[in-house]
Amino acid sequence: MRERIEAELDDPLRALGLDIEAVEITPAGKRRILRVAVDKDGGVTLDEVAEATREVNRTLDESDVMGEQPYTLEVTSRGVDRPLTRPRHWRRNAGRLVKVTFSDGRSATGRIVDSSDDAVTLEVSGTKQQVAYDDVKKALVQVEFNRRDDGDGGEEA
Repeated sequence: MRERIEAELDDPLRALGLDIEAVEITPAGKRRILRVAVDKDGGVTLDEVAEATREVNRTLDESDVMGEQPYTLEVTSRGVDRPLTRPRHWRRNAGRLVKVTFSDGRSATGRIVDSSDDAVTLEVSGTKQQVAYDDVKKALVQVEFNRRDDGDGGEEA
C-alpha cells in the first residue's frame, strides 16, 4: 500500500519542487495515521509543508488508494533523525557533521565536504576521505549546538 500511495503522490509533489522522503502508515485505533515526509534542496519552509499538505489531501481525496478506513494526514519535513540513504541526502547536508557506520562494522564521524552520485568526501579528524555509498551501512546527521563556522570570528554560544 505504501508504494501505491508514494506513486500516487510523486507527480503532484514533484510539481511543487518536493521529493518524497518517506511514507509511513501507522494504525491508531479505528483510524490510521499517514505520515508523508518531504524535502528539497535548501530545505522546506512551513509554507511549503502547508502547500504540500493541501496537495496531498486533494490527491488522496481524488484517489481510492487509502480505501474506506479513516485516516489522519501528517506532512512533515525530512528531519535530521532520518538516515542518509540517497545521494541527494548527502548533497543537502553538505557541511554537516555525520556519523557513518560502514558495512565492515567500522564507524567514523566527519563533516561532509562534497558528494557525487556514488560517493561522499568526509573530513575526519582533519583528513579528507572519499567513501563510496555502497560501503555505508548507516549514516546519521549529528546535531551540533555550539558549532562556530570557520572564519566568522564570532564566539561560541
